Amino acid sequence: MTDDPPNPALLPAGLSDLLPPEAAQEAALVEAMMAVFASHGYERVKPPLLEFEEGLLTGSGAALADQTFRLMDPVSQRMMGLRADTTPQVARIAATRLRDVPRPLRLSYAGQVLRVRGTQIAPERQLPQLGVELIGVDSPEADAEAAALGVEALTAVGIQDVGLDITLPAMSPALLDAAGLEGPARSRLARALDRKDAAEVARLAELAGPPAIFLTGLLAAAGPADRALEALRAAPLPEVPRRIADNAAEVIAALRRRLPKLRITLDPVEFRGFRYHTGVAFTLYGPGRTGELGRGGRYMSGEEPATGLSLYPDAALRAAPAAPSPDRVFLPAGHDPAAAAALRRAGFVTVAALSASDTARALGCTHELRGGDAVLLTEE
Repeated sequence: MTDDPPNPALLPAGLSDLLPPEAAQEAALVEAMMAVFASHGYERVKPPLLEFEEGLLTGSGAALADQTFRLMDPVSQRMMGLRADTTPQVARIAATRLRDVPRPLRLSYAGQVLRVRGTQIAPERQLPQLGVELIGVDSPEADAEAAALGVEALTAVGIQDVGLDITLPAMSPALLDAAGLEGPARSRLARALDRKDAAEVARLAELAGPPAIFLTGLLAAAGPADRALEALRAAPLPEVPRRIADNAAEVIAALRRRLPKLRITLDPVEFRGFRYHTGVAFTLYGPGRTGELGRGGRYMSGEEPATGLSLYPDAALRAAPAAPSPDRVFLPAGHDPAAAAALRRAGFVTVAALSASDTARALGCTHELRGGDAVLLTEE
């Protein structure tokens, strides 16, 4: 037992400080990606961190109820939720404040989200998030636009060879529906699909019969998009799964018209993590082991069709090449303010001495103002 006071630097699990220079680098990265969105006609909105619970957790927000922090508003005495994702808030804005604006509505956002739990792979609970929502249009071209914007935004911050993995969250449920599977039999097959247990999927699908039996072939088809599309075309799918497959083919064709060299994979039966998506869903990956850089897909924004994309700046910061540090110029006491201003206009960072003990090296400067010029410090 100790009476030592708690360490003031200790933070709750999943929360952390972002220090220099990473904080500035993340901010610059966010603004560079937001500039890409703006160049395609996406207008920025800024929803609040907190909303009344009943508004925040309706529609697509209902899927995030177990990840939402709640607290009592001392003013209204009503329960509020702290956003775990920004998409439901943008949907609310579109349905209320912007309901009379002509569609399609192109909106973008950037901010922080807070979640009750992280994961083993990503334990962070407070995350930066930015993205776009394209509301009021239901077409393969719209889905392709959202995904292509993510690729362009990541490329703009120096992340090359971005890959796109497409999933069809509605395909497996549609095949299970068509097979008439319910109760324990449906749950067992869904769990086997979730675990990617090919042998168990084959055994249970054989017992269920057509069209569940198509799941075995589609599970094995996951990989390069062309191979997966061929498997979908070859399978004699019922009406609803066939529409899902045909829509996926149209989205991929639209993407290839925009980005012919994009590496696209397709998993027809994956449905984990896409609880509110109603059409194609997609995940963006960087090269190597950078992990997920963003997610998106088709959903319902209230009663309107919508498609969207969320990017994760913390992951993008890890995947992007290191930004060069700016040149810092030490301004000695009594320096010429006009010369210092000229240096800032030229792209230098200036750091002024505030006391006689301040020195260029102590303040992390690379240059010193001498005679109106920035002079590089030599190794001494």
